[in-house]
Amino acid sequence: MRITRPYLIELITALALILAPFVLPHLGFSPSTINRILIWGLFGLGFDILFGYTGLLSFGQSAFYGTGGMFAAYLLTEAGFDHVMVAIILGAVVAGVVGYFIGLIALRRTGIYFAMITVAIAEVFFFVEFNPLSAFTGGENGLPGVPTPTFNLGFTVLKFNTDWSMYGFLAFWYFVGIVIALRIVRSPVGAILSAIRDNPRRAEALGHNIHGYKLTAFVVAAIYAGFAGGLLGVMQGFMPPDAFMFDTSGQLVMQTAIGGAGTLFGPLLGATVWLYLSDFFQNTLHLGATWKLVLGIVFVLLVCFLRRGIVGAMVDLYALAAGGGNEEPAGASAGSPPFDPAAIEPMPPRRRGDAPASGPILRAQGLSKRYGGIVANSDIDFTVDHGEIRGIIGPNGAGKSTFFKMLTCEVAPTSGQITFEGRDITGMDVSAVCQLGLTKSYQINQLFDRLTVRRNLTIAALGETRGRFRLDLFKNLHGVPGLDEQVERTAALVNLTARLDRPVSELPYGEKRRLEIGLALATSPSLLLLDEPLAGMSPRERVETVALLKSIARGRTMIIIDHDMDSLFELVGKVTVLQEGRVLVEGMPAEIRTNAKVQEAYLGGVHGEMA
Repeated sequence: MRITRPYLIELITALALILAPFVLPHLGFSPSTINRILIWGLFGLGFDILFGYTGLLSFGQSAFYGTGGMFAAYLLTEAGFDHVMVAIILGAVVAGVVGYFIGLIALRRTGIYFAMITVAIAEVFFFVEFNPLSAFTGGENGLPGVPTPTFNLGFTVLKFNTDWSMYGFLAFWYFVGIVIALRIVRSPVGAILSAIRDNPRRAEALGHNIHGYKLTAFVVAAIYAGFAGGLLGVMQGFMPPDAFMFDTSGQLVMQTAIGGAGTLFGPLLGATVWLYLSDFFQNTLHLGATWKLVLGIVFVLLVCFLRRGIVGAMVDLYALAAGGGNEEPAGASAGSPPFDPAAIEPMPPRRRGDAPASGPILRAQGLSKRYGGIVANSDIDFTVDHGEIRGIIGPNGAGKSTFFKMLTCEVAPTSGQITFEGRDITGMDVSAVCQLGLTKSYQINQLFDRLTVRRNLTIAALGETRGRFRLDLFKNLHGVPGLDEQVERTAALVNLTARLDRPVSELPYGEKRRLEIGLALATSPSLLLLDEPLAGMSPRERVETVALLKSIARGRTMIIIDHDMDSLFELVGKVTVLQEGRVLVEGMPAEIRTNAKVQEAYLGGVHGEMA
């Protein structure tokens, strides 16, 4: 039977787990070390989903590791509970619940502040375990007497009371853990997590509730940690108090970095290297207390020379070997083949609810924005009708970008009201208004550079096909109805079909600009705002992009900001001119060209028809 590619990784993992007991002892690994590697690898799976795939660096995973392990150990030792696996699963559930509430607090901040909050959480849990809850956790003595699992199958009884029988038990649960983790990262949720890691601002602007997805990753990591903690107690017959220590979280981070973050197998390989070297330095070289210093130096060297970790380096070598003979000639990607956007069927905006199809689609009344004593926009009244192509121009510092940000709810106005399709959207967040059908492309490209063109467009289309938040953690990404069709049509419309499987970082600037427009287009907006879509383009790229914009304008309402007034006037039916944060004048392109106020704003009083 032919093995399908989606299950190739699972098959290789199963074979490796079967062969490990026959190979690793010959390399100097003891059975107990191999079992510890499996527990650290399982612990690291959840952390890699949180850090490697979502970009959230947590130093507080020991809190959930210890919580899950201690809860399971307490049930099995002090509470007289007899079902080992049920106790371990309950411990994982408790760790997940704790992770949910901790996540609500920690995820209110990002970056270094989030990391520091998790450090504080780890220290709080360590203190609580050693003091107020010591009667339940055993304090510095831990909880001894944790039983090994036993399964009565009727015809035989499975006992895991030796190192190698325990290996079979742990290897089975590691395999279950890696299968679940692979399903998660291959799901729509996994795609959105990778988008949050690369560019959370753009992921939110494409209609995704990034806080909800971050919290999901945090809870998943806590559940994995709690489950691994329960297995630790069962393996050792004793739940140690050092599971709560900050040192445990630090080792997890270092092991993941050594093996390769964002690979799932990195934590396992990192744990293998870490535990092997720690045993080697202590038991073979007898370095005493200096073994941590030497291991720290090894860690620094590995991270410096293998920036993506061991697994990342292996993937890079494989890609180099597999693609070495298929590289494009130099300059091959410098431009795309000629295309005719008008020949491609336009993507109509999705009808949302009972929104009207005529009359004003967007109305701003008395819109103002102040930053302290600085007035960016003042008392702007602005209306756009369905099907209209509106241009916005103005000299530098006129407040155009701030005005756009208010229209898409990236920035809250100081005063005024914004109505979209008859609905007051003032005060909404950017992901909510994207779901209503209002989105924009950015003046400076906001792409997911570490991902492919296909994955970029997929992330954008998922916001339109799934809504702001959905926990389809085990659904195949390509099983989302209409998703692949939406991606293919968008890629064809922006002339990137031939580049779908190329990393965005390898695209030339002109193609990145078209992809920037494509991301907004893939959300099927009824109102599309384009912030300087022609910025930085060559003359040829400008001509192609103007043709592209004409094509996507069919059946869609658009508002465009650009400094290239010749191209802008060719596209739009009406122009609004801003100066010093206010509306200076509105009119047809021909009227704006000869308007004395506009000429004075741009040319300082030198009158005559604008070129």
